[in-house]
Amino acid sequence: MDNVLEEDLIERTKALLEPGEIELNGLIVHTELESDQESRLHQLTLDVGEQIANHADAGETYVYSGNDDPEFGLNQHQGLTLADDAFVWECQQLLRDGTFDVVFYYEATVDQSALLDDVESEDVRVTSVEGD
Repeated sequence: MDNVLEEDLIERTKALLEPGEIELNGLIVHTELESDQESRLHQLTLDVGEQIANHADAGETYVYSGNDDPEFGLNQHQGLTLADDAFVWECQQLLRDGTFDVVFYYEATVDQSALLDDVESEDVRVTSVEGD
């Protein structure tokens, strides 16, 4: 069952990366965090987002959480640049089978392999999902 759920999540992540204005890649960060550990989930989201921003050489960034925005889901966040609010990364925190998976996507200009190595240092399992 876990393989079926993971394959479904990978396919859904690939759909988010479909060609648009910019080419995107993604990461799925698999955690053991449950809904009562949201503060740890929040910190992990910030840490991974910061690593993405560092690899994107985006400069200073901030996190926009769309809790008050009807175009955003409750557990959807964006990393934007301070200089001009440019897109750096976006993620969705998904509760699946009692624990969270976090799907990140960002411009494909980032060195995917190096980013993957850095995110794995957070002691989480990571799945790389590359766009076309």
